[in-house]
Amino acid sequence: MAAIISFNCYSSLAASGSKCISPALVPKGSSFLRTQNLPKFSPQKHAQCQLQNEQKGKPFSLKKCAISIVLAAELLMNGIPSLDWSPNAYAAYSPFPDLSVLISGPPIKDPGALLRYALPINNKAVREVQKPLEDISESLKIAGVKALDSVERNVKQASRALKQGKTLIVSGLAEEKRDHGVELLDKLEVGMEELQQIVEDRNRDAVASKQKELLQYVGDVEEDMVDGFPYEVQEEYRNMPLLKGRAAVDMKVKVKDNPNLEECVFRIVLDGYNAPVTAGNFVDLVQRHFYDGMEIQRADGFVVQTGDPEGPAEGFTDPSTEKTRTIPLEIMVDGEKAPVYGETLEELGLYKAQTRLPFNAFGTMAMARDEFENNSASSQVFWLLKESELTPSNANILDGRYAVFGYVTENQDFLADVKVGDVIESIKLVSGLDNLVNPSYKIAG
Repeated sequence: MAAIISFNCYSSLAASGSKCISPALVPKGSSFLRTQNLPKFSPQKHAQCQLQNEQKGKPFSLKKCAISIVLAAELLMNGIPSLDWSPNAYAAYSPFPDLSVLISGPPIKDPGALLRYALPINNKAVREVQKPLEDISESLKIAGVKALDSVERNVKQASRALKQGKTLIVSGLAEEKRDHGVELLDKLEVGMEELQQIVEDRNRDAVASKQKELLQYVGDVEEDMVDGFPYEVQEEYRNMPLLKGRAAVDMKVKVKDNPNLEECVFRIVLDGYNAPVTAGNFVDLVQRHFYDGMEIQRADGFVVQTGDPEGPAEGFTDPSTEKTRTIPLEIMVDGEKAPVYGETLEELGLYKAQTRLPFNAFGTMAMARDEFENNSASSQVFWLLKESELTPSNANILDGRYAVFGYVTENQDFLADVKVGDVIESIKLVSGLDNLVNPSYKIAG
């Protein structure tokens, strides 16, 4: 079952009567996406780097140089995730992708679709059912009932693809999940007939909820195609808490000073298929109740961030070792079978590579880390709120530099209402615990 953080929002006219907790000031170094700490950029060093690359057989690129300068200027307005809170902190620069990569698109921005495509499966038939159902969202952008003509084409295309490809879809199901998958396909067929009737009745308002239901069936069928965990985690990280699959959590946030919103429960999908170490670390901390009662520590319109505990430590201190537990930078490259560890894609020279879990969706969840140490992430997490010149979907300065491990999948826009000092009342795992291996929270002390 998918790892989901459920999201519900409750408004209350009596909210004004609740106690307010003043925003916490964080005087020590904490893992934040910084907006005030400006990066240093040296054209001389950049030119020297380019010259060194040319000497190593890498051609000098005026285009990359220009892009680097532009992005450096943009960093003056937006920060990047870092454990270093000092004014002298800056990002290490590498040549950036070609302009054609930066403007590639159109990207997938829907978190549900991103998670479906991130599953380790290769079944063209089910994707041909999935795509037209997802395209209904674009069709619904057309005003009025005229949208239904386009929706009808989407539904017919999906129905035809299911009829023609059902045998191939069933053959792709994992043996032990086949009965469940076939049952879901039967429900999907009935649901598409119901959606066709909704269109014929010209009931535009009922389309989106039925589309969501059908895509849930598709996603569940695709998960039934995954036959066990698809690879061995790198040996040096194999004994850490690992999420070998997906899990679901409810993060309940108490929102202050907002007459229209009292508390929210965010639904997030944690993806251990593509980030088993990162997601496993988070689930382990959730089971320790590490985040319960913790305040939101940054909310600036660019990100929401938390996870810096009280005291001198900037991450989780394991009571069994009395040391801060850190995890490696973990990036799954599209087309690869296992993640890469400890190096950014720039450092690996993979300038045009796409990540399996990109910073495309509003509410993308990732680990913050020290700017100068790739393997310094511990407990501090952030959610991306918007696109900017630095974070265009599909190719941006964050992809390949920070470990994404989940997405807020419902009502993610409400993250923009969360403020510094709002309190995470609890984060609870509601499914996927069976996918957690090597749990450290069970160790006494």
